[in-house]
Amino acid sequence: MLATLGDLPGGDAWAFEWKWDGVRALVCVDGAEVIAWSRNQRDITPTYPEVAAITGLVDRPVLLDGEILTLDHQGRPDFGRLQSRMHVRRPDERLLHEYPVAVYVFDLLQLDGRSLLAQPYQQRRARLAELEIDEPPRFRTPDHYERVDGRELLEIAREHGLEGLVAKRRDSHYQPGRRSRHWIKTPLRLTQEVVIGGWTPGEGRRADTIGSLLLGVYDEEDRLTYAGHVGTGFSDAALADMLGRLRRLQRATSAFDVPVPREYARRASWVEPALVGEVEHRQWTSDGRLRHPSWRGLRPDREPGEARRA
Repeated sequence: MLATLGDLPGGDAWAFEWKWDGVRALVCVDGAEVIAWSRNQRDITPTYPEVAAITGLVDRPVLLDGEILTLDHQGRPDFGRLQSRMHVRRPDERLLHEYPVAVYVFDLLQLDGRSLLAQPYQQRRARLAELEIDEPPRFRTPDHYERVDGRELLEIAREHGLEGLVAKRRDSHYQPGRRSRHWIKTPLRLTQEVVIGGWTPGEGRRADTIGSLLLGVYDEEDRLTYAGHVGTGFSDAALADMLGRLRRLQRATSAFDVPVPREYARRASWVEPALVGEVEHRQWTSDGRLRHPSWRGLRPDREPGEARRA
C-alpha cells in the first residue's frame, strides 16, 4: 500500500507516523526462515542479511511491512549511507560493519497465517505493538500518534532532520499495490523518482566523465517525457560507477517519446531507460521540468514504469 502526496489532514480520524528515508520492505518470518521483499517484489534477503536476526524477537509466523534504513552517528536515517548497500547483492563483512542496516516496522499484514488486511489500521497497529519488536538500533516499531496536531509533529520532524510525516486513517484497511488517499505523505523536501535516458559530457575537471544526466518520467499515456537534467549531488566515485553502468546501456537513438531540447540532445549519449534514480528538487516548472534538482542516488528497488510525476 502506498501513500498519496498531499497536505496534512486534520481531525481525530487520522494517526501520524514519521516518514522514513529508506527502502520499503515486506518481511516474512516463519520459524527460523526470514524472507525480505522490495516494493517491486524482488527478494532482497541476501542484500540485507541483518534482517534474519529478527527471529530473535518474533516467535510467531508474521508478515511485516516497514522500512530498511541506515542511520547516521546521531541515530537519524541517512539515505546516502544506504546507497553503499543498495547495489550489493551479497555484502562482505566490511560493508556489514561500516554500513549496518536497521529495520523499522510500521504494519502487520499477517499473523499466525491469518490475513489482517481487512482489519482497520488502528487494530493492526495494536497487534503489532503486542509483538514488541524493539531492539534498537537494529529493530524498532516506531511510535505512531493519535489525536494530535499533525502540524506540531511536522515541526518536530523539521527540527530533527527527519523526512516528514505520513498520515493514515485509523479506520483504513490495507490495500496492497494501491496508492490510496487513506494514507497521505507530507515530506519536508520534495523528491522525485526519475528514469535516466542519457547523459551529456562534462567540462573542465569532469571532462572525462558525466556532466549531467538527462531525466525522464512516464506520463498518463506511458510516454517517457523529458523532465530536465541533473549535474549536482555526485561524488567522484558515484560518477565513475554511473558512467560504467550507462556505457553498458548505450543505444543509438533517444528513448524519450517527447523530444529533448536541442541544446542537450545534440551532445547527448543515449541509453536504454533501465535505471531509476531519485532527485531532490525545489518544484516543477510550468513546462514540466524539475527546478534545481540534485542527485540523491540510484533506486534499484524501483522499476522504470514506476517513475511518474509525484
